Amino acid sequence: MATRKTAGTPATVALAKAGVPFVVHEYEHDPANTHFGDESVAALGVEAHRVFKTLVAQLVGGREATVCAVVPVAHQLDLKALAQTTGAKKATMADAATAERLTGYLVGGISPFGHKRQLPVYVDASAQAFPTILVSGGRRGLSVEVAAEDLVALLAASFARLARA
Repeated sequence: MATRKTAGTPATVALAKAGVPFVVHEYEHDPANTHFGDESVAALGVEAHRVFKTLVAQLVGGREATVCAVVPVAHQLDLKALAQTTGAKKATMADAATAERLTGYLVGGISPFGHKRQLPVYVDASAQAFPTILVSGGRRGLSVEVAAEDLVALLAASFARLARA
């Protein structure tokens, strides 16, 4: 997979620095559109099960932490499954301000790569069914295509069943 240079975001810089093969996909983001995943799927013309969103969640009880969950845009994050996977009693979605502060990205452009403070990352196991997946490249209108195995290796992430319809 070829690497294409673009105006670097922390995500693309982290991928390039680590030598991870990736492809940049850019599209014109409509500022009025708040359905970022659906917009990406439509603009890039790829199947929704290959496009993944990065969500920030907070764990409570047992193991208290803030984590990222990477799930297909066509599904929702199963918070109970995330809590069970991480050994926490409960998981809740982090509010937008917390997610933006911890990752350094705006909601709708949160990438699993290049955070201000790297959070533990959990990737839905469905990603393993594809040679590559697309995740945010660190801003709205920018996606990067990477092998799920490379994502997991670079971020010391874990695969788990996290998505529900």
